[in-house]
This record gives sequence, structure tokens and C-alpha cells, in this order.
Amino acid sequence: MQMIAHYSIVEYAPFKAAFDADAEDRGNNGLSLLQLWREDDRNVWALFAVSDAAAASAYLEGAAGVFYSHGGVIDTSYHFVETA
Repeated sequence: MQMIAHYSIVEYAPFKAAFDADAEDRGNNGLSLLQLWREDDRNVWALFAVSDAAAASAYLEGAAGVFYSHGGVIDTSYHFVETA
């Protein structure tokens, strides 16, 4: 299973610093970064491998809020997907 995430952000540099600092917490909650794309200064996309969907969902609904506040995240959307 994989997850595609979209982040609407205030500014890229603070987002990237907070995103990198959050890697261990994401990993502990079933998410491993496969690819990060910067669409423009306000939009970032990420592709994650998901090893534990329940833990990942719980993280996204709770603990990820700390990363969001530090990284200037305005809005997010997540899509859990499987290879068809």
C-alpha cells in the first residue's frame, strides 16, 4: 500500500526543515518516504510506502499536527492507494 499526500504550505524552506525533522516520527507510524515533489512555493506532494495503515491514519489525525504547525502547513489531503 502507498499513500499520496498533498501539502499546501506558507513557505518551502520551513516546511522542508520540519518535514525532514519529522522523518523518524513518520517512520515509527508506518510511513516511509519514497519521493517528494515541489510543485511550486506553496504546494508539495509526497509518496509514501505504508507498512501499517492504522498507525499511519492515527498519526495523520493526531501527532502530525506538530509537524504541520512547525512547517507552515495550511491544508493537507491524503490518499491511500494500492497497485491496480
